[in-house]
Amino acid sequence: MCGFAGELRFDAAMADTDAVARMTRALTRRGPDDEGFFSEGPAAFGHRRLSIIDLSAAAHQPMLDRELHLVLVFNGTIYNYRELRQELEELGYAFFSQGDSEVILKAYHAWGEKCVEHFHGMFAFAIRDLRHGTLFLARDRFGIKPLYYALEGVRLRFASSVQALLAGGGIDTSLDPIALHHYFSLHSVVPAPRTLLNGIKKLPPATTWLIDGEGRIKQRRYWQLAATRPQAELSEADWLAATRLLLTQAIRRRREAADVPVGVLLSGGLDSSLLVALMAEEAQQGQPLRTFSIGFEDLEGGDTGEKADEFEYSDRVAEHFHTVHHRYRISNHEVLERLPEAIGAMSEPMMSHDAIAFYLLAERVADEVKVVLAGQGADEVFGGYFWYPAMEAASGTPYERFARHYVDREHEEYLVLIDPRHHVGDVSRALIEQALAQPGAETFLDQVWRFDITTLIVEDPVKRVDNMPMAWALEVRVPFLDHELVELAAKMPPGLKLKEGGKFPLKALARGLLPDAVIDRPKGYFPVPVLKYVRGAFLEKMRAILDSPTCRARGLFQRAYVDQLLAAPEAHFTRINGSKLWQMAVLEWWLQLNVDPVSAAGK
Repeated sequence: MCGFAGELRFDAAMADTDAVARMTRALTRRGPDDEGFFSEGPAAFGHRRLSIIDLSAAAHQPMLDRELHLVLVFNGTIYNYRELRQELEELGYAFFSQGDSEVILKAYHAWGEKCVEHFHGMFAFAIRDLRHGTLFLARDRFGIKPLYYALEGVRLRFASSVQALLAGGGIDTSLDPIALHHYFSLHSVVPAPRTLLNGIKKLPPATTWLIDGEGRIKQRRYWQLAATRPQAELSEADWLAATRLLLTQAIRRRREAADVPVGVLLSGGLDSSLLVALMAEEAQQGQPLRTFSIGFEDLEGGDTGEKADEFEYSDRVAEHFHTVHHRYRISNHEVLERLPEAIGAMSEPMMSHDAIAFYLLAERVADEVKVVLAGQGADEVFGGYFWYPAMEAASGTPYERFARHYVDREHEEYLVLIDPRHHVGDVSRALIEQALAQPGAETFLDQVWRFDITTLIVEDPVKRVDNMPMAWALEVRVPFLDHELVELAAKMPPGLKLKEGGKFPLKALARGLLPDAVIDRPKGYFPVPVLKYVRGAFLEKMRAILDSPTCRARGLFQRAYVDQLLAAPEAHFTRINGSKLWQMAVLEWWLQLNVDPVSAAGK
């Protein structure tokens, strides 16, 4: 719902309010409704607001509670804020606003670091304790809301985007070779705390920091996902009933925690269609649902076997539930023309085609509503992707079973791709092996899903459902990543999730609610064919980026590898069907748009 930035110094010097103002201005698109600043001694906050809950000036940020001597900047939504407010009022707290921001302040005063354990929602926030001189930073369980930081000597800066930190100045923009390895191994995922830039890190999900006036940091992970069976055996009917209960509750919370209308991004797939069906059951009289779908122009030259839209299914769902439906078709010319601004809006480069689709869809949807629900996370939580059963059937070590069906490149290919100056060992293999081996997962697939849900989806798709819509001041809420629903799904037997081709609990829940054609259709993937099958003007643009003087001067890629991909782009796909050429081009393009090319090369 917003964007924020701040600085804390540890040497008793005054905070650089000019730098905080520059960082805050870089977040204007995330929060066009209001701007605010606070500074006192070594600390300064800036905030840009997207008004969704309590639209009055009483919810202005930074929010100062003079009685409690606390100051807050906050991005996100606490869905259970009304229940928490009542609980806090019973403890004696009095409120001066009607929203969720003040609930965070009171909750922190009442429960300290453990306040986050009470929150149902997506959030990143910072609280300055004026009395004790501390700073508290927190991020939600799945990292749905971003929190980047630059910790350099006697100064900490933090913000809702990498671009904001860069606007503040003084950032080491040399490339992190370990992050590069992750980016090219894990489908552009760079797990926290790293980013591609050495000088910028991100707070991990489900993590808090308590920082004192001398810069000492107490880091605490407040939530873990257990992927083991419950002690009491449950029947299939029990699992399905619990799934329906928690999903319905998650949808209701995300719909009701808003003082503005809430729509749905309707792709035509099972997940978003099920959201529409369950919302329609509880729709109030005279308030039809608003749904939004996007499609693209077919690929020039056809012959890929992939359609460029799913209107056949989204139209059917919209008609079935009598929604107020908005359908947008994007030309390939517009996709090409708008790529620079979409890539420039990414806090970190993302190769997923969905990121571009989200950017172009959000621009149009933001003219209609400020908040939408979307189906992201359902495939990871309920086992919907084709590579899960393939991994299950594979032999070998856990790493071998995972890598054979997911990792973009073997380490040997990576060494041919990247200039030797940036070579490291097979750090992505080490990361995966360590993650899969963590205790608390009963089977191999439990290990995979836990890794996916707590690490991989944080960077894709979770990052794109924040970055791209928030560039248009559109807040996207994801009910399938409700932490109680995820905890339930993590306890399910893998066979139950994989039944009937995957996502069986959702398919069973949808029977009788959705047309069977929507439930039984083959699994679809958000289609942007021009970014997968790189041809024509798109191929020439990729060539121009990768052959540009800036790219050559950076020297990140080995030219023989670049030439090989440019010569036959449709012959080089990752194991989960992404274009390797696009993966390279989007990174270089992002660096050119967001980072000084000379310093980005480490020269």
